[in-house]
Amino acid sequence: MTATKRESRVSLGLFITLMVLVGLNLRPALSSLAPVLTRVQQDTGLSALAIGTLTTLPVLCLGLFAPLAPWLAKRLGPERALAAGLILLAVGLALRGIPVITALFIGTLMAGAAIGVAGTLLPALVKRELPAGADLMTGVYTMALCLGGALGAGLSIPLADWLGAWHLGLASWSALALIALVAWQTLAPRRDEAALPGGGGSMRAVLTQPLAWQVMLMMGLQSSLAYIVFGWLPTLLVARGYGEAEAGWMMGASVMVQLPAALAAPWLARLGRDQRPALLLVLALVASGFWLLLQGTPSLRWIGVILLGLGQGGSFSLALTLIVLRTGNSRLAGKLSGLAQGGGYTLAAMGPLGVGVMLQLDLGLGIITGVLLAICALAATFALFAGRNRRLEIDNDGQVVTR
Repeated sequence: MTATKRESRVSLGLFITLMVLVGLNLRPALSSLAPVLTRVQQDTGLSALAIGTLTTLPVLCLGLFAPLAPWLAKRLGPERALAAGLILLAVGLALRGIPVITALFIGTLMAGAAIGVAGTLLPALVKRELPAGADLMTGVYTMALCLGGALGAGLSIPLADWLGAWHLGLASWSALALIALVAWQTLAPRRDEAALPGGGGSMRAVLTQPLAWQVMLMMGLQSSLAYIVFGWLPTLLVARGYGEAEAGWMMGASVMVQLPAALAAPWLARLGRDQRPALLLVLALVASGFWLLLQGTPSLRWIGVILLGLGQGGSFSLALTLIVLRTGNSRLAGKLSGLAQGGGYTLAAMGPLGVGVMLQLDLGLGIITGVLLAICALAATFALFAGRNRRLEIDNDGQVVTR
């Protein structure tokens, strides 16, 4: 093996490690809040609607700030833009350690904004660094996201008990963000974006392509289900009759099951000419999991946990994989990522808010389950379009086209 190849492999391994470390930070801010919502409500006196707003706020910020990522990447460079996101994330998480309602909301808003920027930048960076295997590496990155979500859900109650307060448990995740920031600043690869081949077109041109909207709607609908789980699943399980601790562990276990599904989904997607069969399969698993957990017999609850985890890990991984599979170069991937995650997460924010409203109105688990299944069906509808073997390209005249 030549020295150049060895250096290339070391550089590749280093980038994958950094990608995983950053990915671990992009879900605990969301998943660590849900298991302690009952304590937050008891200590602060917030209504169910206010708690719903708290769970919706970070997801809405994901959508509102994700479109800024391509703009920041163009002006600062994607590496510095990602570092800025990690700084904002660490500060926002630390603010949640202040036992004041305002600090909790502001810190949550900042964390959501940071995740929106960082999460949008990573798919484009993966496309840039690993163009041939971007879809499979997206599975690795998604697995890191799922692991971070599982750790946030599973450790939330233990950290709150160990540190003596739920707000200190929420703030403790800022340490992981600081570790990722130092590693990224020290070891991240630096490239001259202007020297990279291929154009990216304009965001306006991307917006004219139906394929871009199909990917965005698919992303938004499946993400709404994910953030309903992060925000409300323990509460819904407690309403079903399970204990607080068991509900937290059921959510944590479901998120943990997402890990192998997130890694395997891109491989599954490669078996056919397009991704429609894989997308329909994972969305069917999501629907089955929700039904078993919220309407099925309690003896089947752990089967529901597994099915929900497999489906959500696979659907999220495939949604992110579509961003790199449906674009011809890293610049187009960055713009599609901004649209898919920006518009998608804005749409997804309506999910947790809607569940909060339904709980406030005391509509019951039956109606809530029906709404969740309807969202699954809508996601499957748009998956039939977004899953087709199509791709955004730059033609010889520099125009964005779908091929």
